[in-house]
Amino acid sequence: MEEVLMSEAIKQLQLKCGAAADGIFGPGTVKAAQKHYGLSDARVAHFFGQTAHETGGFKAFSENLNYSAAGLNKIFPKYFKNAGRDANVYGRHPEKIANIVYANRMGNGDTASGDGWKYRGRGALQLTGKDNYSAFAKHLGKPKIMDNPDLVATVYAFESALFFFEKNGLWAICDKGVDDATITAVTKRVNGGTHGLDDRKEKTKKYFSWVS
Repeated sequence: MEEVLMSEAIKQLQLKCGAAADGIFGPGTVKAAQKHYGLSDARVAHFFGQTAHETGGFKAFSENLNYSAAGLNKIFPKYFKNAGRDANVYGRHPEKIANIVYANRMGNGDTASGDGWKYRGRGALQLTGKDNYSAFAKHLGKPKIMDNPDLVATVYAFESALFFFEKNGLWAICDKGVDDATITAVTKRVNGGTHGLDDRKEKTKKYFSWVS
């Protein structure tokens, strides 16, 4: 399934930008996307450097919530172990997990509403939560996203990431250049820390070399 999402998201990007729709991410796609979205050399390099890392090399555009019971107790103790909830009932059931960990926050309804699963992380930078989906849908003028949020994993995967960059003031940081300090600053804004920094640096600098 992830491979299908990967090729579909890249192909959708290529179709919009006028690149060869082969599902392969290369210099031609980066240059076409740069022109289509009106991005500077530095901005396009940072954008794809970060999204490439966050999607595992443009392979995963939908959140993986297939945790074991042990994983749930370790990663989400607040909702399982500490809450007295038996993780064995939820282990390896992504939909049930999403409806627990995302309930009653980010604009989602309660566990029974199913909003946690419906509005789970999707897109090149994991748009998550009903409020964020709603803001993105309004930003694009595409209300259908609320009824069919899977579009964020395919048709609008990169638009959702552009929305994140705009909403969080990342372009101003990108404009400072493509050096280690700037890549680190962008990473902290995207990731909340510096996880995978070396890979982000390598990818950002590679993509910059493709367009500069």
